[in-house]
Amino acid sequence: MPTIKDVAKKANVSIATVSLVIHNNNRISPKTKRRVQKAIDDLSYHPTRSARGLVSQKSGNIGFILTEDHFTRSEPFYSQIFLGTEFIARNYEYYILLTTITPNFSGEDRLPRFVLENNVDGIILAGKVPDLLIERLQEYKLPLAFVDYYPSTGNFPVVMIDNINAGMQATQHLIDCNHTKIAFLAGDFEHPSIHERFQGYKMALEKAGITFDERNVISDLPYPSRKYGYQAVTRLLSQCPDITAIFACNDAMAIGVLRYLKEHGLSVPHDISLIGFDDVEADIYLDPPLTTMRVPKIDMGIEAIRLMVDFLNNNISNPRKVLVPAELIVRQSTCSAA
Repeated sequence: MPTIKDVAKKANVSIATVSLVIHNNNRISPKTKRRVQKAIDDLSYHPTRSARGLVSQKSGNIGFILTEDHFTRSEPFYSQIFLGTEFIARNYEYYILLTTITPNFSGEDRLPRFVLENNVDGIILAGKVPDLLIERLQEYKLPLAFVDYYPSTGNFPVVMIDNINAGMQATQHLIDCNHTKIAFLAGDFEHPSIHERFQGYKMALEKAGITFDERNVISDLPYPSRKYGYQAVTRLLSQCPDITAIFACNDAMAIGVLRYLKEHGLSVPHDISLIGFDDVEADIYLDPPLTTMRVPKIDMGIEAIRLMVDFLNNNISNPRKVLVPAELIVRQSTCSAA
């Protein structure tokens, strides 16, 4: 394979000059550019990242960080966001470097290697991450962008689901099915996305003239998983046995709810209608298939890369925030109340 040294030798210029030509730098005369470009074409040379970096001082890499529990418990969700970043990054000639960190990240934990080795130009953080991690990353003066989470302090590019409107849509669907005893189940209630879905739930009830009842809400679970969905509905039905519909804050919790209801002889949707949020692939294989709010996960990854590249290219002082809509997907887990 030809190298940048081969191009420099053939064109009778320095390696730095070849790199300047690759980056279309105005310091190089048109005559020299033509000579170097001819050498590149004759040798069928394709510039490596190291060659490009001689002038740009950029690695050509973007880091992607999420916590281990997000990756293992919600892999269908966050892996799709990651794929979105990978699909679009190649159009901007960036590589995506993926890593995970512990959810209990502390001052004793090492930062990802690509940070310590100065091997990324910016970092995308997906899902909820510890504040300490954000603080330590900011010490490296790297651009940060967030997906499905925004920190309480700072001003960053962010891609979020329009959770309030989506929460209203999910609840309104149950209302349209003539349900008035509607529960909301959540984990990690401090997560902005979860709390905003709850806000949408309350707003839909208020709009329909349905009195909000705190007993219909279970929100103190540590994480929105199948395990905690099972636990949440156990508590819910012990205190509110007249519930006819449940809005679970994500599909993982909804799957846990469905398992409990089936084990206890309750029919979905005839005894209790159930709606989730995310539209992970497993939903269509459930019995019954799950009604849910479809999140454009790949599109969220694409938007995150666009925000990051925009920030890197223009050094924007007021980072943009993008809201993506969710779509109601009606399947067999919801029906009209008797």
